[in-house]
Amino acid sequence: MAILNFWQAQELARKGMVKRAHKAAGKGGSFTVADAMAAYLEFLEANRKSAADARYRVDAHILPTLGGTEVGSLTTDQLRRWLADLAKAPARLRTRKGKAQQHRPAAQDDEERRRRRSTANRTLTVFKAALNHAWHDGHTPSDAAWRRVKPFEGADAAKVRYLAVTEATRLINSSAPVQFRNLVQGALQTGARYGELARLVVSDFNPDSDTVAIRQSKGGKPRHVVLTDEGAAFFAQLCAGRAGHDSMFQTAAGEPWKKSHQNRPMADACERAKISPPIGFHGLRHTYASLAVMNGAPLLVLAKNLGHTDTRMVERHYGHLAPSYIADAIRAAVPRFGAIEETNLTPISALEWRKKSAATAQ
Repeated sequence: MAILNFWQAQELARKGMVKRAHKAAGKGGSFTVADAMAAYLEFLEANRKSAADARYRVDAHILPTLGGTEVGSLTTDQLRRWLADLAKAPARLRTRKGKAQQHRPAAQDDEERRRRRSTANRTLTVFKAALNHAWHDGHTPSDAAWRRVKPFEGADAAKVRYLAVTEATRLINSSAPVQFRNLVQGALQTGARYGELARLVVSDFNPDSDTVAIRQSKGGKPRHVVLTDEGAAFFAQLCAGRAGHDSMFQTAAGEPWKKSHQNRPMADACERAKISPPIGFHGLRHTYASLAVMNGAPLLVLAKNLGHTDTRMVERHYGHLAPSYIADAIRAAVPRFGAIEETNLTPISALEWRKKSAATAQ
């Protein structure tokens, strides 16, 4: 028989009290993790735009392991083991329905391990949000079990991969068919995500203001992307003579681009363009942002064009690329105090100082 301390006994008594209250109220049966996930996904579909990603994570990483567990019986150690196992598991590959799930080889280097931990962290965020939703609705007496579980540190510090202008030009010229080349150019001219580009229609381009309207974005807020002269000319040519309701970017079959349809032509284009290591389609968004920052674009302006509500994400990923911008802003804005007195002393360089010190020591 296990011996409980005061706090463990108190928590066990509280769980028993909730069970008895549910039973008295006619809420028979246990409230499982699967019940919590279903309730949370229903809430997301009614109130948010992130239900698809959350549902994938729930189905792939949460239900198979913990779906039948009562929410009230979850323990911190159990959840920590689940998180650690998830980070060690190989990444899943796209697999046809009815076939056994395919996986990438297990993580072999630090970068791949970081990615797996980052994926585990994002899944933990969904899991904890669903459990908190259940707790707020009174389905469990305490949130202590999962509140103590912390995500992996440093897992989201991704190294941003971007192309130089010459590499981007080679990639454009190597992209085939022409419909995919248009998609690549659209990404490089706007910094838009693949899904945002795939949802564009011809009328989203405004030739009067030289902007492209992103009406459905990841964050749920529409925005207008301001184009350069080159970008405006590209979109004007792409949209010329077409009906406003037509999909702006279409496949060779005349259909809209769907999920993951960009992966194969992107890999082929990188191989032909000799881009090594190859870059994914999302890297074109990083390329747009990185080159803009290095060319002096203010971070706030770039954040608005990319669809971020503030500069935090831009500073995290691209701020290090703008040392001259930061230096110029500091030198222009930080006050001068006039406290440095004039003197006839002439400073010497660090090299001269070391030489003097060495000579004195001898």
